Amino acid sequence: MEASLAAVAVFAGRGDRNTASTGADLLRDEADACLDGMAEVGRMEARLAALKVHFAAGYSRAAAAMAPPAVSPQERTAQEMAMTAEVACVLTVSERSAAALLAESAKLTTGLPLTLSALHAGSISWQHARVMCDETSGLDPAGAAALEAHFLDPEAAFAARGCPAGELVPGRFRAKARRWRELHHPVSIEARHRKGVEDRRLEYVPDRDGMAWLSAYLTADVAVGVWSRATEAARALQEPDESRTLTQLRADVAAEWLLAGVAEGTPSPKAQVLVTVPVLSLLGTGSEPATLDGYGPIPPSMARRIVGDGAPSFLRVLIDPRSGAPLEIGRTSYRVPKAMRQWLRLRDARCNFPGCNNHSLDNDADHLLAWSEGGGTGITNLGQPCRRHHRLKHTTAWRPVDATRDQPPGWISPAGRSYPGEQQDWEPPHWPLQLGGAVEGWEPEPPECETEPPDWPDVVAGAVGRGEAGPPLPVDPFPDWALFIAA
Repeated sequence: MEASLAAVAVFAGRGDRNTASTGADLLRDEADACLDGMAEVGRMEARLAALKVHFAAGYSRAAAAMAPPAVSPQERTAQEMAMTAEVACVLTVSERSAAALLAESAKLTTGLPLTLSALHAGSISWQHARVMCDETSGLDPAGAAALEAHFLDPEAAFAARGCPAGELVPGRFRAKARRWRELHHPVSIEARHRKGVEDRRLEYVPDRDGMAWLSAYLTADVAVGVWSRATEAARALQEPDESRTLTQLRADVAAEWLLAGVAEGTPSPKAQVLVTVPVLSLLGTGSEPATLDGYGPIPPSMARRIVGDGAPSFLRVLIDPRSGAPLEIGRTSYRVPKAMRQWLRLRDARCNFPGCNNHSLDNDADHLLAWSEGGGTGITNLGQPCRRHHRLKHTTAWRPVDATRDQPPGWISPAGRSYPGEQQDWEPPHWPLQLGGAVEGWEPEPPECETEPPDWPDVVAGAVGRGEAGPPLPVDPFPDWALFIAA
């Protein structure tokens, strides 16, 4: 292959302009072929993983059938250890890895048929299958089947929007699957949160090279607030002559705060964290989880506490009770106003480049089509790439496209390949059967897709939508919620 590339380069260099163009076309064809080849190898690896699952599950069943009945729990444990050791030796892996393979293979073959089918087809990777095993743990068969259907069955009643599961990097798929699991878990998030609060703790773990880990297991609102405040303080210290990275500055700032309070010369800005709250949960008549920016679902009681305490570090946003999506606020100018930046954080939650996990707090508001080229300052022409991918957009042929009011932009690569934007899994809230007798038996209509921002006012009070009729919404005890834009 190296010889062929060298030959093409020599051929392109010695000819006229048309010859050079032909050489460039050959290079493009070879580059496309290599990308297609890597994609096909990825699908082959997934199919091979499905075969490994088949053989691992088959061996487990056969070995269990051949083993004599265990007369005690200790004997049963010994039989399982012997089986695990056999697989570990055959695959030359640790017994821990072998045990995980056997457990995941059993789960895939007996309880996750859609996941195993997608793995056989090569449409998801082995890492995606493992995420599905992890996130369905603790769910009953009906709950596991619902989670599978949401992400892997496009005909499901509430199928996931945006990228198919196999087109998300495993880390992003895990985040979306975990959020769905939190929202639909049979045990209420309030009950699980109460157990978590009892387990809060501070941990210290020595590490190599004179280093150590210090971690705190806290409630989500406290943890996100601390992280956001440390990030803002670290960014304020990024002067031209500052040699430390943002990661190093964040660690140094936190250490100074813990050791000496707010150290002299270290900025101590307030965190700015968005809390998206379903209106009925805020009123105490619904049990829908709220969403903490940068974390995910939180119990309604935590959201009510944040709002009720008037915490200045948290910006409250109520969601549309018909669709589950936040309402849009914006204006027309080159400068992206703070309100519109907050909306971008709600819509995108993170850098919108494929697979990037950089949190929205660290990202830039950017015009998809440059203002100088006729692009306007509206939600449908804005993205929030991280610094790295912002530079990538301006220095290479990568370009973001097709943003909407509720959907982040997708990207077109220099090779001409399209990567759709990852949409958030907003869902219409579950309305109580009775709410003062006003909405008994009524269900909101599914939201219509919109490609441009609607001509809504900043505050929608009691309206169901333009030209639509419906029951009045309950009175918001915090009618100034929209004023978060002036925070």
